[in-house]
Amino acid sequence: MTCDTTVETMIRRFAERPWRAITDHDLAPASHVPTMLSHEESQLYFWLARNLATQAGAIVDLGAFVGGSTARLGAGGTAAGSPRIIAYDRFTADTQTKERILYKGGIPAFEGRDILLLAHRLLTPFKPAVELRAGEIEEQIWADGQIDILIVDIAKSATSADHVAQTFFPHLVAGQSIVVHQDFLHRFQPWLPAQMALLQEYFTPLARISNHSIVFLCTKVPPPDAIAQARTSPLSDTELTRLVRSSALRYRALANRYWFASMVREIAAHPEARTAWQLRQRHTPA
Repeated sequence: MTCDTTVETMIRRFAERPWRAITDHDLAPASHVPTMLSHEESQLYFWLARNLATQAGAIVDLGAFVGGSTARLGAGGTAAGSPRIIAYDRFTADTQTKERILYKGGIPAFEGRDILLLAHRLLTPFKPAVELRAGEIEEQIWADGQIDILIVDIAKSATSADHVAQTFFPHLVAGQSIVVHQDFLHRFQPWLPAQMALLQEYFTPLARISNHSIVFLCTKVPPPDAIAQARTSPLSDTELTRLVRSSALRYRALANRYWFASMVREIAAHPEARTAWQLRQRHTPA
């Protein structure tokens, strides 16, 4: 089967949105773990782990929080023979997040910000297939072989997005590996469409999930020089805006241009801001 045939097959397969057949019964083994995922994202993660992961590769969950996404992947993986799942996060939560997500999700109140031990406990049903790696993403490495599924919900800055690409993209498998950018259409993370515009030769968009997520197929593994040239942290505001606007055309079948126009407005309102935190700050005209 040629690469073009593989891409066409995957596009047709994702167009049918088969993950919507995943039931609450299927997801029940993960339901005890609080999550910020939408219902369709939960279905997608279960389906990806069950249907597209292999024993030869790994599932990498970047931005696991307390393990909600990891648990949905783990439930799907269990149905497929438990492929390796490696989840990265700081594994910390502030008071507001604890109240809004954890306590409302049934977790008893607790002191402090550390949630690593909590994540370990919640993910016990999926061990030993699940491994947790705590710390800043910019300090993390990958030396564990091929990656079948890469979930990206940790690129909250241009620098972190660049590190994700440099560290994990070289280990994808052409015509097989799936990348899910969970915040791809979020107006406070314009470096994500900019990055994928610079790497469009290597990735094909397959589907949009809920509001912000875009699923990609890796069609060619980007070499190190291409990844280096796709760094978003050095981009000027003008270059970043140009790439975001070009993405409005590339993804017009999946997303209204409104999403990209919102990014452009945030770039204009926050010159040289390259973190989601900076872009969230209220703009005060001079």
